Amino acid sequence: MLTSKARRRLAQKTSALGLASTLLFVAGSTFLQAPATAAQSNMTSTCTASTTTDATLKVPISTSTGGEKGPKTAIFTCTAGTITNQSIEVKLSTTASTVAPGGSFDVTLDIPALTLATTPTAASTLNVGWTPTVSPSTAETGTKPGGAITAQSPTVPAKSVAFKITAATTGTMVEIKPGSLSFTIGTGTGTGTDIIEYDCEATGDSNYLGAIDIKVVLTPPTTATANADASIKWESTVQTTGDPLTVPTGGFTTGTKAFGTIAATGAGVPASATGEGTISSTTAGSAFTIQTITVKVKPTTTGEVTLTPGNLVFDTSATGTKLKCVPPATGLKTYKFTVGAGNGTTPTPTPTPTPTTTTPKPTKTTTKFVTETPKDNNGKVTKTPKAGADTGGGGDMGPDGRMFILTGSLLILAAGAGGLMVRRRGLNRG
Repeated sequence: MLTSKARRRLAQKTSALGLASTLLFVAGSTFLQAPATAAQSNMTSTCTASTTTDATLKVPISTSTGGEKGPKTAIFTCTAGTITNQSIEVKLSTTASTVAPGGSFDVTLDIPALTLATTPTAASTLNVGWTPTVSPSTAETGTKPGGAITAQSPTVPAKSVAFKITAATTGTMVEIKPGSLSFTIGTGTGTGTDIIEYDCEATGDSNYLGAIDIKVVLTPPTTATANADASIKWESTVQTTGDPLTVPTGGFTTGTKAFGTIAATGAGVPASATGEGTISSTTAGSAFTIQTITVKVKPTTTGEVTLTPGNLVFDTSATGTKLKCVPPATGLKTYKFTVGAGNGTTPTPTPTPTPTTTTPKPTKTTTKFVTETPKDNNGKVTKTPKAGADTGGGGDMGPDGRMFILTGSLLILAAGAGGLMVRRRGLNRG
């Protein structure tokens, strides 16, 4: 039978063991889950087209003939990372029969359904990057949003993405070979749509009243710390549902860029921030694409930052008005990221000034002994006995004192002499 004290000790040990086990379980869970989160956010799968597959698209320049618009099937071999698929088949096609020198056209890639290496905990987007081999022309860089990722599901549905190809100003045929693909996971959140109907107006071109549908995807950083720049990737894809995005009358001047502005809240970030990217054409009337824009914000505290895409400006500066596109005020998709602690996140407290304490100096007391010399009858100072009070002249007071002493002495002697004489007379009579 356990005593009451023994039972209490057993209960305390059991509670302590239970708490330790709980902490160990939580720590272990965190340790086991951390790599999965990192894999979901940071890892990339790269897929390379087989050299034995002929999936080359051909688009004649100007009036040339002999084009091959596809679709062509390319077989890609993939590395481990974001997806687990080791091999995928992608169809490539274009609707362009010919292209003008310096003109552009789209190549569509039909991406099949894919399987993620890590089951996602939140909804997101699978970003697709494409690096083809193109001659004699250039291909659009950056990534495009692919299949939608659903929370708690590793399967990503099939999705078609389009990349812009810009022909050279010389040559007779544009040839596009599959090249390589990359897959990464975006971190967009929110309930709004990422396809934005921009209202675009151009200075000097009264006929440019474009309602242009542009799919905007912001990719926030996977890690961010206070008092350090955080980079947000802005990717824009012009949709076929609205008006085309074309260079206004008069064309763009040299140095024209795409400027994207985002609205930001939380963690001490500025209310807005702007980044810049390049565009594919400056020729009046030609359709153009927007390359990836990088926007940087600098949070000053820890917490969560919320981002919303804003204006797009095409000019030599972000304040230009050559071509300005404004999004609607509501219904936009938001994106979030978390800011952790970093160097300098804790502000250095302002030192409290130490009050100046003046230590009072001790009062120096000086005792001064004044020796007063006695005065004679005429008021003149004579002498004061050592360490004594001013008692007068004493035995040395002067001739008057000596006179009294001498007189007294003489009287005593006279009295003595008189007494002897009287006694002597008495004896002689007798």
